[in-house]
Amino acid sequence: MVRPIMCGEGIRHETGELMASDDGSMRAWRLHEYGEPTDVLQLDTVPIPEPDAGEVVVQVHGIPLNLNDLERITGGNMMVRPELPYSPGMEVMGVVVKCGAGTEAWMGRRVVATTKAAYGGFAEYSTCPAASMFDMPEAIPLPDAAALFFPFHLAWLGLFDRADLKAGETVLIHAAAGGSGSAAIQLAVHAGARVIATAGSDAKVQLCRDLGAQVAVNYTTTDFAEVVLAETANQGVDVVFDNVGEAVMEASLKSTKYNGRYLMMGFASNKLVADEPFIVPRRIALGNLKLCGVLLSYAQPDASEFLKTAMGWNFAPAALGERIMREIVDLVLAGHVKPVIGQVVDFDGTPAAMAAMAARETVGRIIILTDAGRAASA
Repeated sequence: MVRPIMCGEGIRHETGELMASDDGSMRAWRLHEYGEPTDVLQLDTVPIPEPDAGEVVVQVHGIPLNLNDLERITGGNMMVRPELPYSPGMEVMGVVVKCGAGTEAWMGRRVVATTKAAYGGFAEYSTCPAASMFDMPEAIPLPDAAALFFPFHLAWLGLFDRADLKAGETVLIHAAAGGSGSAAIQLAVHAGARVIATAGSDAKVQLCRDLGAQVAVNYTTTDFAEVVLAETANQGVDVVFDNVGEAVMEASLKSTKYNGRYLMMGFASNKLVADEPFIVPRRIALGNLKLCGVLLSYAQPDASEFLKTAMGWNFAPAALGERIMREIVDLVLAGHVKPVIGQVVDFDGTPAAMAAMAARETVGRIIILTDAGRAASA
């Protein structure tokens, strides 16, 4: 018989396996109806989930908030609409405590991960597919460890996997004081590129400059396209990193040079256009540019083949995600890049933190720390 040993994170067996709480329950922020975060997020006590094959359960230490989490709270545009009640949250950082078939090697490892079906992360334990999970070394402490995954992977996929950004080129980065934007500035500068950044306030503009942007524009007071053309001898930039979408697209197309690469990173200004007819083909033809779609989602080869044949989609290979994670960790440990964290909030403050993100009152990332996360970082 294995005797359990109590520890700050929960119950740990003498084998070293980290187990669940005594009664098998956890706290989770869930919604039973759609609405504003502070109105509908409800703190429930629910059973700790069980993983299926290819999945693990992570004891959550840090929860990075993402703008896409907002649609899962308000009932806005989303590819898959989960059945109510459920917990939002598409990204977590923590320690693997349960393993489904085929994932046993992950037990006890400190990881960052995408949650199953991109929800379920606003909880003390979360189910995650192993294909979208990566080791996070102890050398990177909280809250930084929880802030790296999505923004730096997304920025890397756009700038290097799609745009093949080179030293000496110029890149226009929108929403550059946000999570992926601030990551993109740092990665582009480290690669030797010249950065023109846009942001929505003078304070955010200064942050962009502090991160290395050579030119930073407050788009609420200045026409960024005029600045781009003036800064590039009326040629435009080599790469546009657009995670805003509709509100900036026409001016950004005007800002792209001949044979430039336009990265469709997201649709923050109007999520509805993500699933509706939107782009005018002749406008792209007249631009003589490359239009690149970017999606942060990894899959193993067998799953990629199914997604391609059944849906026509292309997912990035999990092996590429592992390579990106290693490169990002090396850059962080060497001091070349760092996550921008605007707020660190206790688990009980999740609804208010989500409301602040919805109001665009923050910079960088908001990180929620659970009790286990507080104990682990003490």
